[in-house]
Amino acid sequence: MSEKAISDALKMFPYGFYALGSRHGDEQNIMVLNWVTQASFEPQLIAVAIQKSSFSYGLIEQSGQFVLNLFKAADQTAIEGFTKPRAKNPEKMVGAAIAAAPMTGAPVLDAAAAFLECSVRQRVETGGDHDIFLAEIISGEVRKPGKADETLNLPEVGWNYAG
Repeated sequence: MSEKAISDALKMFPYGFYALGSRHGDEQNIMVLNWVTQASFEPQLIAVAIQKSSFSYGLIEQSGQFVLNLFKAADQTAIEGFTKPRAKNPEKMVGAAIAAAPMTGAPVLDAAAAFLECSVRQRVETGGDHDIFLAEIISGEVRKPGKADETLNLPEVGWNYAG
């Protein structure tokens, strides 16, 4: 299989589109990401792949926790201000409509349909540009009940982050 065929196949994966909130001390950040999956029923674990050069990576590495914000497709505009890395948009948290998650203190966007607070169990070094954080869900809240087909996803945004 050629590199192009592999890339094209990877682009066929269905991805959600989420906002990850992280905090360590006085520093906090929200970044968008899409490489997320449930990894265990008992305990309830998720795995997220995060680019090693991102600001959030360092915050998660230091704090050992994060919040995953989920959105309804209709609320796509709520995360548009967080699509650029902190290096390109250092003021993106100023005036953001957020609250501190109850257990971790990580930022939760007011417009989130649901959020999951997570405690990192393991960081898996992939040898690539992203590492995987395997995290236990320690708390969560559903604010706008819905089904998976109502959740914001990458094709609805018109983006591709694969290949």
